[in-house]
Amino acid sequence: MRRAAFTGDPGGYAGTFKHIAFEEIYALCSAYSASYRMPLALHLDHHESLDDIRRKVQAGVRSAMIDGSHLPFDDNVRLVASVVEYCHRHDCSVEAELGRLGGVEDDMATDDEQAFMTDPQEARRFVAQTGVDSLAVAIGTAHGLYTQRPKIDFQRLAAIRDVVSVPLVLHGASDVPDEFVRRAIALGVCKVNVATELKIAFAGAVKQWFADHPQGNDPRYYLRVGMDAMKEVVRNKISLCGSAGKIGAEPALTA
Repeated sequence: MRRAAFTGDPGGYAGTFKHIAFEEIYALCSAYSASYRMPLALHLDHHESLDDIRRKVQAGVRSAMIDGSHLPFDDNVRLVASVVEYCHRHDCSVEAELGRLGGVEDDMATDDEQAFMTDPQEARRFVAQTGVDSLAVAIGTAHGLYTQRPKIDFQRLAAIRDVVSVPLVLHGASDVPDEFVRRAIALGVCKVNVATELKIAFAGAVKQWFADHPQGNDPRYYLRVGMDAMKEVVRNKISLCGSAGKIGAEPALTA
């Protein structure tokens, strides 16, 4: 949030509610929205139930991802359509996923045998039958870091773009070469999800701080260096995606 305000870039926030209550995250974001003159979106990432999304939308969330990618196609459609029907009545946009990424996210693992690519014609039917606002596609990326250079199916992405009019989303973008990200954006990706690189930058900076200050114990200092390292990754990703300076933002005046 601070990085976006200082650079005039759009920022996003995706949280995991296993380690902090939703109400606490929402209160923090509300406080930041009053501190900076900029649009703020709290996006729910990889939620799997309508009831969970409903509760958070009622609290004020206006962007949600319902992930039924682990379900058969027809069941995924039914789940997403039910979420879209509810969310659109409450001015909330909906992202869904078709195809399934491998890797590990939030302690949830998907092995290579469970992962599968998005079929362009299924994507066309999926968007038409659900009314979803954006679609996360599986084109060869994976959650986490790569043991070898990822093989991104750009031909598949182009085919999906040809038959789907809603914005496309690229999950698993950590550790993906910059030129691949730029090409994906050129082929219609409008939202790029990065998490692992942020965690690594944060953890690496904190580890280095303790190496330099072996007697240190004050989290006000070592957490700050982690946050600063993470912000630099965010700055670079915003620039990579061509999003720098898209919105005006400045700290709000205080009495």
